[in-house]
Amino acid sequence: MPVSPAARAEAERLYAALRAAGALPVETDILQPAEVLLDLYGEDIRARAYVTADPLRGEMMLRPDFTVPVVQMHMAHGAEPARYCYMGEVFRRQEHRGPRASEYLQVGYEMFDRTDPAAADAEVFALFADLLAPLALRAATGDIGILMAAVRALDTTDRRKAALLRHVWRPRRFRALLDRYAGRVAPAPARARLLETLAGAAPEALLADAGPVIGLRAADEIVARAQALLDDAAHPPIDAGQAELLDDLLALADNAPAALERLEDLAVDMPAIVPAVERMAARLDALAARGVAVETLAFEASLGRTTLEYYDGFVFSFHADAPGLPPVASGGRYDALTAVLGQGRSIPAVGGIIRPGLVAALREGRA
Repeated sequence: MPVSPAARAEAERLYAALRAAGALPVETDILQPAEVLLDLYGEDIRARAYVTADPLRGEMMLRPDFTVPVVQMHMAHGAEPARYCYMGEVFRRQEHRGPRASEYLQVGYEMFDRTDPAAADAEVFALFADLLAPLALRAATGDIGILMAAVRALDTTDRRKAALLRHVWRPRRFRALLDRYAGRVAPAPARARLLETLAGAAPEALLADAGPVIGLRAADEIVARAQALLDDAAHPPIDAGQAELLDDLLALADNAPAALERLEDLAVDMPAIVPAVERMAARLDALAARGVAVETLAFEASLGRTTLEYYDGFVFSFHADAPGLPPVASGGRYDALTAVLGQGRSIPAVGGIIRPGLVAALREGRA
């Protein structure tokens, strides 16, 4: 579906405003190497991206967003500190998300600066809030880093914590795993039968009796997976109190100052989240210094858990009142991504995107 002239004009206006704010304009290829995104997100990314094959370059993806290629560019030869802006089409498959467009414009801003992360978070959020102020959107904030810190501090196996962290961005799967690890639900019948079978003989013997190995997994991988299932079943459940604290954290939604008070209360029993909570307090101070009305700013502890999974700290979004619309703008902090793509180097980074098509529709009363 072609981009409308109104959306294109709105994109140009926003792009010019970001350049005026001091961002260096950059461009990225529409076709991106699939290997990088698959390494970051696993095969799940295929359900959300358009994948094709190039005879010389191998498997490629139509650009699902700009952040990853901009981070790659900066980590390869960018100066510090740096601010970038961009404008262009992105492509997302939308089979299960209603009538949303699968090709649409994004305008974005990315900031790489290690001097004061709280001030950088506030700068990006305040810039977006000012640009979108005429639309009277509802702003929401969150912090994925608080949830990740709470998961890492659970008194359970590293394997369980890794699984929970991997599924932070898949709320239903995360909930199912937490309930199982906490002993709140009985194993599914098929899983129970499998565990009973595995308990009756060594995995190697069972595999030998099963006949030829069919599929992509090697025999040693199958044995290792079977042993992991047995080890997990033998480990005691996560303490009920710890699981309840995590439930309280996931359900937290309030104005930012009240949420901060609640998080400080939770930190008494979850000291591992103290550094992340202190970062949130510093961020609120920085936002207030930029004129943001933090006393009415919404905070949702689960915000950002259904986006591309590179955010690991502060997250934000701006929403219209019209039901069914995606966020008009969204963004957050992604420090860990720079370490993954930096080949041994890293730098704190935060950024966000605006959907100019939605901005244009809201201005014209079409959304």
